[in-house]
Amino acid sequence: MAMRQTPLTCSGHTRPVVDLAFSGITPYGYFLISACKDGKPMLRQGDTGDWIGTFLGHKGAVWGATLNKDATKAATAAADFTAKVWDAVSGDELMTLAHKHIVKTVDFTQDSNYLLTGGQDKLLRIYDLNKPEAEPKEISGHTSGIKKALWCSEDKQILSADDKTVRLWDHATMTEVKSLNFNMSVSSMEYIPEGEILVITYGRSIAFHSAISLDPIKSFEAPATINSASLHPEKEFLVAGGEDFKLYKYDYNSGEELESYKGHFGPIHCVRFSPDGELYASGSEDGTLRLWQTVVGKTYGLWKCVLPEEDSGELAKPKISFPETAEEELEEIAAENSDSIYSSTPEVKA
Repeated sequence: MAMRQTPLTCSGHTRPVVDLAFSGITPYGYFLISACKDGKPMLRQGDTGDWIGTFLGHKGAVWGATLNKDATKAATAAADFTAKVWDAVSGDELMTLAHKHIVKTVDFTQDSNYLLTGGQDKLLRIYDLNKPEAEPKEISGHTSGIKKALWCSEDKQILSADDKTVRLWDHATMTEVKSLNFNMSVSSMEYIPEGEILVITYGRSIAFHSAISLDPIKSFEAPATINSASLHPEKEFLVAGGEDFKLYKYDYNSGEELESYKGHFGPIHCVRFSPDGELYASGSEDGTLRLWQTVVGKTYGLWKCVLPEEDSGELAKPKISFPETAEEELEEIAAENSDSIYSSTPEVKA
């Protein structure tokens, strides 16, 4: 029976959402952080999109955000020339790390003791979070602003991307191991520890490389310019989004397009699978995050599959249930915000 994808819309931001990241699975579930040009990164419950809190303190657009594995710390990268580390439980700011230019990317080591940053000054910096007063280690070599920097190979190596180059660095020697050059701008990069896979998007291409050798594995072409792609934890599917407002889902093995959905009202800037692979989140120019089911119709989070009457001819569709929240109250909120795609109050709606 055909099922209709019903995404959850997470409002609250007032400018484009440019980055998002999930935590690992914790005893309290998993969590989602979003970076936005409004300068106010937000933390949400990962499986429902429920707003938990907003990190206040940046004085410019936030370009990058991440959570550590157990969701106890958050880090953000911003246009105010700082990276900040936060207590993700209390929301308190733990430290501000001053830079000389716009910071675009942040990433924790697995033990949360070190933070990697990169930005417009073309330098990679490694901060010892147990010694915040100490000067960071710096790695130079990029020839343009750094868009993304990630720890890999159990924190023994670093992957970083600037405009048209992806570089692999050795952490111990702080030297470049290998680089990849592209004929157009690299729009995103994702590292998959299980299998050491690197996902790179540029133009309409979604490319998969070995994170150890940077050797190519395979690549797919999409119908539109792609800004971000994410590989399912089981490596069954990949999802991608970009300039045509649509999300595409592909079979990783064959490259066949399985589904495509349009839900955003602007280009999609970022997309990531949840750690359990049950959903994927997208962030857009329209100021919203949306949560999409990997397997449409499965009862999970706020989705509950309701089958129609057999003779009605209707498509089966997931029903969105809101635990401990009055449906009338949600309808009132939706009515109040119906004249705008933005909402001043963080909410989740179908």
